[in-house]
This record gives sequence, C-alpha cells and structure tokens, in this order.
Amino acid sequence: MPFHKRICIVSLVLGILMMGFSQQAAFSCTTLIVTPGASLEGTMLVAHSDDNDLADQRIIYVPAMDHEEGSLRPVYCTAVAVGEFPEYESYIYPRINTTERGPGYDTPEYPRSIPLGHIPQVPHTYAYFDGSYGIMNEHQLMFGECTDGAKTQLDPDPEKRLFYASELSRVALERCRTAREAVELMGSLIEEYGYYGTGETLPVADPYEAWVMEMAPSPDETGGLWVAKKVPDGEVFVAANMFRIREVDPEDPDMLFSSTLHDIAQNHGWWDPADGLLDWLSTVSLGEYNHPYYSLRRVWRLLSLIAPSKEFSPWVEDGYTREYPFSIRPNEKLSTRDIMNLYRDHYQGTEFDLTKGIAAGPFGNPYRFYGPYDGQGDVGDPHRKLEGAWERSISVSYCGFTTICQGYQDLPGHIGGILWLGLDKPAETLFLPFFAGITTLPDSITCVDAARFSRDAAWWAFNFVANWAGLNYQAMIADIQAMQDTYEPKMLELIPVVQKTALELYREDEDLAREYLTTFSTQNTESMVQKWWDFADELIVRYNDGMYSMHGKMAQPLGYPREWLELTDWPDGPTTYEKP
Repeated sequence: MPFHKRICIVSLVLGILMMGFSQQAAFSCTTLIVTPGASLEGTMLVAHSDDNDLADQRIIYVPAMDHEEGSLRPVYCTAVAVGEFPEYESYIYPRINTTERGPGYDTPEYPRSIPLGHIPQVPHTYAYFDGSYGIMNEHQLMFGECTDGAKTQLDPDPEKRLFYASELSRVALERCRTAREAVELMGSLIEEYGYYGTGETLPVADPYEAWVMEMAPSPDETGGLWVAKKVPDGEVFVAANMFRIREVDPEDPDMLFSSTLHDIAQNHGWWDPADGLLDWLSTVSLGEYNHPYYSLRRVWRLLSLIAPSKEFSPWVEDGYTREYPFSIRPNEKLSTRDIMNLYRDHYQGTEFDLTKGIAAGPFGNPYRFYGPYDGQGDVGDPHRKLEGAWERSISVSYCGFTTICQGYQDLPGHIGGILWLGLDKPAETLFLPFFAGITTLPDSITCVDAARFSRDAAWWAFNFVANWAGLNYQAMIADIQAMQDTYEPKMLELIPVVQKTALELYREDEDLAREYLTTFSTQNTESMVQKWWDFADELIVRYNDGMYSMHGKMAQPLGYPREWLELTDWPDGPTTYEKP
C-alpha cells in the first residue's frame, strides 16, 4: 500500500480520537438478545457475560483462511464448563493451542492440543473473534452463551461425541453468514458427530434475524438433543443458566429441532405424547442450574428492568415456572449503553440488593465469594438440602469478560459489525469497541494470563481496579461510574463517525478500510487502557490506608457509616475508665 495512504489512515484515526476525547484528559453466564425493533439504534445486539472463574481471558482474532481440497478440520476438546482433559491436552489455560487458527492460538511454551477428531474442511473460512465460545465473525454473525443443567451430562468420546457448544459456535462462525444457517449447521453436526458436556443456550443472530439454540447430551450417549426458536423482531430474549425454550411445536415455522428428539424423550420416559407438545425445559433438565433462584432471579431482574410495566414477580412456585415468557417487548427501546448498564446490576433498589446488609460490609460491597459450603455443580437438584445461598447477581465476582455484539443492516459486515468488550466484571469495566473488519486485535487484549500479573495486559487494568474497589466500594464505585459516564458515551458517539469514514475508504479500497478500522480499534484501546491504569494509580493514592487523600488535603478520615458501627462492638468500646 502506498506510504501516503498509510499516513492518511493514521491521521484520520488520531483526528477522530482527539475529537472524541479532547474535553477530558462459560461458566455460569447471563445472555440476552435485543432485536432491531427493540433497539434504539435499530441494530441487532447479542450480549454475554463470560463468568469463567479466572479461566483463559484472552480474546483471540482468528483470521480468514483458505484450505486445500480434501483437508480436514480438527475438533478440539474444551475445558470450559466441562473440566480439563489431560489426555487431549485440554486445559483451562490455554483453551486451545494450535498453529491452525492463526497466531493468537499459537503458544508453543504449552503442550499442543490433541484433536478429539476431524470433520471435512471447507475451501474458505471466515475471520472471527473467539473467547471461551465463538463471539462474532466478519459477516456480523454473532453469538452469546450460557451453560445450563441437563439430566444427562457426558464426557467427550472420539467415537461418539466430538462436539461441545464452544467448538460448534466456532465452526458456525467459520462457515456461516446468517443465524438460521448457523443453527442448521450446528444441529447437523450434533446429530452426525455427537454432543458432550453440559446443557447449553446459544443465542445466535445476524443483523436481520435472531435465534435461540439450546442443546443437551442424549441419554443414548450418541448424537445429541437440540431445539431452536426464532426471537420475534421488536422483542428481547434473556437467559441465565437454564433452558428457556418450552413447547416444541412441529408446525411452527420459527422452530427447529433434532430429528430424534421426540423418539429419545419418549423411549426414556421423559415425555408422553398424550401430554401434548413436548416441553423442552422439563424434558431434558431439572429446572434450575445450581440452587433455587440462581438462574430465575436474574431472568426476573432483567425482564423487570426491560419491561417494568409487566410487574413480574421475583417469587415463583418452582424451577419449571411459566411466569417469565420466552421474549418480551421492552417498555422503551434499548440503547447499546442500556445493555452495558443492565450487565452492571446487583439488584440495587430491590429486596435483594447486594449492596445492603451485613454481608456487604461497611461500604456496600455487592460481591459475595463462594466457598465449598455453597451449592455446587451444573444441575440444580430440587431435592438437595442446602445450608444457605447467596443471591446470584448479573455482575458477579468471577466474571472474566462481557461481550456485546452489534450488527448493522445497512453497512458491510466489516464496518457494521462491532464487538463491545468489557474486561473483568461489567459493573467496574469500560466497554471498548472492535470492528468486525479489523485484521488483528491489540496485543494487550490477546496476551493476558490470569496466573501472571502484567501491566501489558488490558484485562489486569480492569481487574485491579475492580478488586481495589473492594476496600471502599461505596466511594470507589462512584469514581468508576464517573469514568464510565465520561468515556463510554464518547466512544458511542465516535462509532458513526468512524463508520462513515470507513465506508468512504471501503468504496475505494476494502483493504484500506480494514487497515483504518484496525488502527482505530488499536489506538482507542491503547488510549483507554492507559487511562484505566492511570486511574488505578490515582485510586491507590486517593484511598490509601482507609482515608481520602488529594494534593493539599491528605489523609481525610472517612470512617464507617453509623448504621454499620451500631452492628459492631464500637458502641461498647473504651469510652470510660470504669470496668464494664
């Protein structure tokens, strides 16, 4: 490319960044779909919090590739939501180690992943963003995900069960442009090659259509069970670790399902045709995921925030409730920023508010740390006796990252597709935009290892601030929200400006447009991550030793809220020389 064109790209990017910022120096996830008719911007949105217990936090760019005729695609085992399998060199980190998916997954210092098996390769595969599950490809095909409990959970088997949801989503992103095409491909792979692991919900959408695909291992130990339902335009879908599809209607043109579903369910006594249409949720699962309301409370909360006029109750009879519909129309259309803020929720202002109560400590910390005494596992057995349980909020202490995929109908995929990435917990992060047409991700996004602190990794900047806020959450969350309210609107305002410029370049030279989008995404990320590190340094000083400090006014005492003091032994402290 001519040198003057490269200089032009950098100048355009720097100009836009200066304009935008000159005023101010799976494994238990929550997922949703906002269809274009429910979106303020008229775009498709698919969101997913990857609550992954400090697993592999890298977001990897897998480039488009051409393949020789007759070649095979390896199918790798996954440890996410299933467990590690050393016999296949399948670990939590790195999630995949191979030279066949671009440089991002080439980590030679670790053992190479061993394929479970292979399927026929296609001549050309598309570029996409990848995480614990596939995220979004260059044609604006996008995924969310949440793990569900299922009656049957099986390990991988090279002879019977090659696929889990993670590799299914990747194959779909490599080969498909539309959501329906992706659902049909994944369904055929499940039936031909078998499915292992947990139950799964995969929201899958393109700029025009959104589908929800749910799957579970078969009790026959081969093949697999799956069902998919289209989300009506103008509505919003929510899921949180339990199946959300109910009746499977063979006459419904907006529903797809596995060819063996009804026979297998009947043969194993899970469903009787005399009872009417097969209820997917009650047929393949025990309802809740971990403990009562672990899933349903989040579904209630999101539906209540999206459509408060419905007055949904947070209390239901059991895990098979029908109180919460498959999808709803929002009271008001939702913006991209609305979605970001929905994921920051801790039930504030409700009877379940995690910033209140003795467990929140003196400064209203909403995070609860799980221990061996808490409910464990992927199946919420309704007969299990629990000692107690914490409310499960949307923003949770063990979230690794949150993705919001956005697709525009009136723009080429490279320019219309945007991944909004929030590293670490959504309540304390900053969502950063990456266009689907970029040719590489910034090193700071791809180099992270949660076992090794590094200022070179963007994830650690956001993780540090979120953890530091635990010293005085009530005070520091206000500082964090001020940063979010400063920079997220600015980045959202930049998007149409960047898209307009990219479209003009695209008409002249597609490669030029992609280089421009890559430069913008990289420089914006570097700028925002540096601001977050600077912010972290400020917080260290500002709240040092439990006080509030600033230049010229150091060590201002903050103390504790009086209502919390009354719960401690402070009132009985040494206020007199007399013996109590």
